[in-house]
Amino acid sequence: MTDQAIKSADDRFDIQDMERRIKAIFIGSIGNLVEWYDFYAYTAFALYFAPAFFPNSDPVVQQLNAAVLFAATFLMRPLGGWLFGFIADRYGRRLSLTLSVVCMCFGSLIIAVTPTYATIGFAAPAILALARIIEGLSLGGEYGASATYLTEVADPKHRGFYSSFQYVTLIGGQLTAIMVLLLLQKVFLTPEQLKDWGWRIPFVIGALLAIFAAVMRRNLHETEAFEEAKKLTKPTGSIRGLLKYPRELLLVVGLTAGGTAAFYTFTTYMQTFVKLSVGLTEDQTTTVIFGSLIFATLLQPIYGALSDRIGRKPLLIFFGAAGTLATVPILTMLQQTKSPFTAFLLICAAWIFVAGYTSINAVVKAELFPTNVRALGVGLPYAITVSLFGGTAPAVALYFKTMGHEDWFYYYLSGMIFLSLLIYATMRDTKHASAMHRHE
Repeated sequence: MTDQAIKSADDRFDIQDMERRIKAIFIGSIGNLVEWYDFYAYTAFALYFAPAFFPNSDPVVQQLNAAVLFAATFLMRPLGGWLFGFIADRYGRRLSLTLSVVCMCFGSLIIAVTPTYATIGFAAPAILALARIIEGLSLGGEYGASATYLTEVADPKHRGFYSSFQYVTLIGGQLTAIMVLLLLQKVFLTPEQLKDWGWRIPFVIGALLAIFAAVMRRNLHETEAFEEAKKLTKPTGSIRGLLKYPRELLLVVGLTAGGTAAFYTFTTYMQTFVKLSVGLTEDQTTTVIFGSLIFATLLQPIYGALSDRIGRKPLLIFFGAAGTLATVPILTMLQQTKSPFTAFLLICAAWIFVAGYTSINAVVKAELFPTNVRALGVGLPYAITVSLFGGTAPAVALYFKTMGHEDWFYYYLSGMIFLSLLIYATMRDTKHASAMHRHE
């Protein structure tokens, strides 16, 4: 065979390999988007359905009840991180990803058909809590499995770029929920119809999308890393195997704490904050959050690609330093403004540094662990940390607000980011010291 023929064959192989990777990343990412759409539909429509499940004349108390339930469901995420991480490391990434989206389908469907408090009394919020527990279990497993899959299926030179699409689709799930909200608000339903029964529509849509995603994920190919590890050693995915890496487990907790608090502040809590604290209308609130999330989505692959060139550590340190210094001023100015455009610019300013964490946190965690415990190592400590500091962020903020000291939350968030900054400054750069090819 001539050199030209060999080169042509190699080019075809490279193109086919790239197409296979892109297809796998697309399918994995779409499933991730659907999962997070289902989860965020709860937050996007909480302003409408909270009175149906938590009757009270004070809207702040209603939102606090909804936020407390939002935080309580995060308690299930560590269990989901363990269960689906175990499945991913023992039986494969594909099976874990498929089962997690099926669980999300059930949770969304339960919310869609649950009667209101006026119909069945205290059973209504109890059933709502059950649905959110199922969704929390699902998301607890989704993060570790999808972060592992997207990182393993990417080529080594562009691992940061490809894995950043986890948060592209994660934020995209919230964008999709807000798009559904905008369409229902502006085109199809009146505010009264939304409060009476229209809030059920997005959960029906979520259940249908989850079924579609589950079917697509059944056709995913397993990652080469998992197949190679299975040939070399018996897959484990056990807690005992994970405990062999205590330093890596503590690193995941430390690098996640500040980032997850910031992420949930500028995503899930922002919709409540700009309405109740800034005083924008419901339409203005939806538009501002929608625009800022589009900006955040665009930043993810840019920062991910940048990490492939300069390393992961510089971006994490940028987030930690800028977040520590700028969080209090940004939230203070945001509370004081009455302009929707100014509010949009301030939230975008926050995303400039928050994206330093969100864009690469998945790949950093995946690069810490060998293949046989990677999904569990990424998912379990992350889920525990998110349950403690991420899911509680809206409830903590609203609690300080009911006390009349809303600004205390600003310092709380800044302090959390500073603690993570200490970890970023002392940890290794996983791009240059990766465990991706270890199959212990």
